[in-house]
Amino acid sequence: MKKQKRLSHQLLAVCLLIITLFSCKTASVANKDNKYTHYLFTYFTGNTGDEEAIRYALSKDGYNFQALNNNQPIIDSKDISSTGGVRDPHILRGADGKTFYMVVTDMVSANGWSSNRAMVLMKSTDLINWTSTVINIPKTYPKEFGDVVRVWAPQTIYDKDAKKYMIYWSMLGSKGPDIIYYAYANKDFTELESTPKQLFYSPTNSACIDGDIVYKNGKYHLFFKNESQGGGIRKAISDNLTEGYVQQEGFYDQTDAAVEGSGIFKLIDSEEYILMYDMYSAGKYQFTKSKDLENFAIIDEEVSMNFHPRHGTVIRITESERQALINKWGRINKSSFLSFDAPAIKTNNVVINDEQQTIYIPVMLGTDLTNFDPKINVVSWATISTLGAKDFSKGAVNYEISSGNQQKTYKVIVKEDNNPVLNGYYADPEIFYSHKDNKYYIYPTSDGFTNWSGTYFKTFSSPDLVHWTDEGVILDLKKDVSWADRNAWAPTAIEKKINGKYQYFYYFTAAQKIGVAVSDNPTGPFVDSGKALISESPEGAKGGQEIDPDIFIDPVSGKSYLYWGNGHMACVELNEDMVSIKPNSLVLLHPGRTFREGTEVFYRNGKYYFLWSEDDTRSPNYRVRYATSDSPTGPLNIPENNIVIEKRPEDGIYGTGHNSVIQTPGTDIWHIVYHRFTRPNGIEMGRAAGFNREVCIDKMEFNADGSIKQVVPTVEGINSID
Repeated sequence: MKKQKRLSHQLLAVCLLIITLFSCKTASVANKDNKYTHYLFTYFTGNTGDEEAIRYALSKDGYNFQALNNNQPIIDSKDISSTGGVRDPHILRGADGKTFYMVVTDMVSANGWSSNRAMVLMKSTDLINWTSTVINIPKTYPKEFGDVVRVWAPQTIYDKDAKKYMIYWSMLGSKGPDIIYYAYANKDFTELESTPKQLFYSPTNSACIDGDIVYKNGKYHLFFKNESQGGGIRKAISDNLTEGYVQQEGFYDQTDAAVEGSGIFKLIDSEEYILMYDMYSAGKYQFTKSKDLENFAIIDEEVSMNFHPRHGTVIRITESERQALINKWGRINKSSFLSFDAPAIKTNNVVINDEQQTIYIPVMLGTDLTNFDPKINVVSWATISTLGAKDFSKGAVNYEISSGNQQKTYKVIVKEDNNPVLNGYYADPEIFYSHKDNKYYIYPTSDGFTNWSGTYFKTFSSPDLVHWTDEGVILDLKKDVSWADRNAWAPTAIEKKINGKYQYFYYFTAAQKIGVAVSDNPTGPFVDSGKALISESPEGAKGGQEIDPDIFIDPVSGKSYLYWGNGHMACVELNEDMVSIKPNSLVLLHPGRTFREGTEVFYRNGKYYFLWSEDDTRSPNYRVRYATSDSPTGPLNIPENNIVIEKRPEDGIYGTGHNSVIQTPGTDIWHIVYHRFTRPNGIEMGRAAGFNREVCIDKMEFNADGSIKQVVPTVEGINSID
């Protein structure tokens, strides 16, 4: 009997131990499952088509985000909205920890900025499947808000006192201004259960929009966009969620650029907060960091994204939530490849073809293809099997990339290409040969700035037209020019020997006027003359801009001519000093209806050649035509077939225009220097392709009668002057 009791006690102890161990393991798993490990960024991307739709991106650290679903929408806007488009997504984890709420602006911007009347309320338990309801404010509240013409940027916060979800957003009535209102959602998050009330407005602001509330140390911090006093992100603080907000002094964004759509999130296991906002006019997103929500420091250099977001928000998520999102949208495709970090790679020009499962990697001339490591980085949820240096000299090398149960093999081809010849975004190239140091120089527009907003010029040198060296900034409008500080465009330059000494004259566009700067060296520094050389439209010209100068010294007469114009081709003779215009020398030339801009003049075998660009630099059809003349001032003879260079879609080359021409001294070897859309992504960039361009060089040849053979733009470029 005693033995039986002892066995019973031992069995009970074992059972209790098993239960305890199982409970600990279960708690450990549950605790691990509930721990926040990653970040989910929800955003939209632009103002056209399906850009006005909800997208997702993931991050491990809150700094480096990678788009899910190939940066495509995770919900069709037409299925959830009244307008067919949604913007400004705000996502919130519910108080229960497992329900998610998202609110978005119901709007298509193409209909106008005062065209939307509604917001969309959305609810989910898994971040994948969402229910939605459209709330049309004028229809819901015709008496109080029947005149509302826009309902913008809704957000949600849990009111712990009311135990309800409060939605707040900005509205504009017929008499203005934009004011931030709030209302509580019903239990099902399908309707507003109360009439909207004013949450915040200050008469010192012409408008208050894009509100974002964060709770810290007993205070509610309301960040919002202010439309007056230069505009920017401001803040108001209150002890109470729904009233009493006091506007603080100053601005909280760390830029002079226009901003909107601020969003704040707290870093995991940290007391630091990220304040991010949309620098919409600059085409950028800025991240800043703070511990006290008062002092913010820019951390852009620590941030990376393989997409370009507009007004979005971030929440923290668990590992299981992350895995579910990856299982749904973590596809293997071209967006899975984040970077190609080998220094020899022309990273802007890597071509990833998902259909053929190929990756084309252009590298600089002289790269050892027998022992080359492209250093490919992929998204955090994928792995790549092939690592280290490989032999690419004999053809493609297979790289396997996998994610979950997905696996693909990409054939990676590495090849030496010399177009573009300058690394990075540059356009409107001017080229000349310096007899002082026996080098070629390219003077381009510094490109890659939204809406052509660059403010400085650089130059590049080469002994052979093949290998180019960045010589740095030679003229900075902000520092070196007193009469203009914007739109540094389309320069031209020339070398001239005066009194036995070489001098260099640099003509440039600034603020749609043309200036001139002088230096003793082709690399500068260049000293501006102190005023615009061309500041007004020439008499007889109809419209257009005073841009795109071209300088030409006639080898027959020794006279110097300056050409320019957009919509008109104008010409003046310069005085011997090269910085002043000979009186009464203005001539308007007539290249015909195809002329847009970018005049280029050169002389060969008794003929003067006039080249120009047709169409718009944002167009894939931007191209070069030409005419000839017996004089540097016309009249022009326009051949029937006068195209010099144009797009080549089969090679992904578009927007080939705004060129210059160079003759190798002592030979009849000629080359054309031009810009094109950045390849391969330019054709998908819309109008932005017009300010994300790159400089290329190809050989130019002539027929026996002196006519120009049409140039075929190439990816390979040239590898020698010959």
